[in-house]
Amino acid sequence: MSIPRNHPRCGVCANKLVRNGKTTAGRTRWRCKHCGASTSQTRADVTRRAEFASFMAWLTSTRDRGDFATSTRTFARRTQWCWNVAPTLSRTGEIRDQIMLDGTYFNGWCVLIATTGTHVIDWQWCDQEKTASWTALIERIPAPVVAVVDGNGPLITTIRRLWPSTRIQRCYFHIRQGGNKHLTRRPNLPANKELLAIYTMLTQVKTHDQAAAWMGEFAAWEARWQTFLKHRTRAHAGTPRPSHVRPGQTWWYTHLRTRRAWRLLAGLVRDEQLFVWLDLVEEGITVATTTNPLEGGPNRAIKEFLRLHRGLPADHARRGVD
Repeated sequence: MSIPRNHPRCGVCANKLVRNGKTTAGRTRWRCKHCGASTSQTRADVTRRAEFASFMAWLTSTRDRGDFATSTRTFARRTQWCWNVAPTLSRTGEIRDQIMLDGTYFNGWCVLIATTGTHVIDWQWCDQEKTASWTALIERIPAPVVAVVDGNGPLITTIRRLWPSTRIQRCYFHIRQGGNKHLTRRPNLPANKELLAIYTMLTQVKTHDQAAAWMGEFAAWEARWQTFLKHRTRAHAGTPRPSHVRPGQTWWYTHLRTRRAWRLLAGLVRDEQLFVWLDLVEEGITVATTTNPLEGGPNRAIKEFLRLHRGLPADHARRGVD
């Protein structure tokens, strides 16, 4: 009987093997007619593909590792090599209408994410949101028409330096959070109540006319409370000194929280970062007013992944996030 050339050879005597039925697993059994050795052949690529598929199914699910093998230890041993597979991105150079940028923290690490709102473009690992970290991410991405951001100082500085033609739309949700932080949700002072109402009105703006009305309300508030914002407290014996006041400082603004809330909006108005989305509607470009698709998408998925896979080593946690 002739033996095809592609038949395997015996590992003992190097003679060609012949088929000898099948194993209980359904694989072809091979037997050496010279020495009697019997074996079955496996394909490493097929095995690895199956192992990686099981690994990804476990990594992206809530199931236990034992569901994918005879035991958790067996699964961990077979898929240990999968942690070395580093995801890569194919950069197309496409110029996008909008890119949302934000960072999320866990276990002492921070991952900066750039997304269109529907899919992630790129990401960067770092220890915190700083200029060097944002530069490493942003310099790899073509400048979009609009960047939607939460107000991080180093991020805005980096965008202005690397994407000078890109307009910045500040996230309304984070603006409102800033207002609540300075004014609280239930302020007592009349000026603070009115200013908080202006913060609330911002999310109700849908047209250019409403935007103009909002700007008018804010300008009227500034004129009405201009003197109030300039109130000063002089340092005297027995006068409590706030924690932000320097030891040698002889006076400070009395209504500091009101000033901070006012300056937040005043800066956004000055830098034209409030109604960029309205200006682009006329050009047929849709721009988000919040970074919620990023917060509720990748950021939330990362937190959920880490919660479901508690106990992973730091390098495995990072690779899982990737």
